[in-house]
Amino acid sequence: MEERKSIPVMIKLKTEVFQENEFKEFFLEEEGQIVRIGEVLYIRYKELLDGVDNKVSVTMKILADGSVQLIRAGEVRMKLKFDYQKYNETNYQTPFGNMIIRTFTNNIRVSLKDRPYSGQVTIDYDLYGGEEKIGVYHLELNFTA
Repeated sequence: MEERKSIPVMIKLKTEVFQENEFKEFFLEEEGQIVRIGEVLYIRYKELLDGVDNKVSVTMKILADGSVQLIRAGEVRMKLKFDYQKYNETNYQTPFGNMIIRTFTNNIRVSLKDRPYSGQVTIDYDLYGGEEKIGVYHLELNFTA
């Protein structure tokens, strides 16, 4: 893949959430773009979140060290960082105010293919608000050019 050239991709995102003894599944199919700048791969798409009127811009940043950042920008703003077997703290801006949240990454897997240009990012993580565990998440993003 050429550096800085944006390639249109089809995004398929599945999120499984287990929270308060409830299991929920969310699916998203959306057109997006992928760009490589240096050693970093950026996957960009838009997503409609519950309770938010407009679609939120999402960027998944895959770093050379194997860590992944998930950045949401819009009415809801947050930057989640996922490092294998590590805690990461972040500020979560909602229309109702700010929250400090933490993630603990149980598992993270990134696989990329060249022809056709495609890939998969799988992240299993726990989400905390302060010391309290909010939920357990399984995120699976697939993209194909």
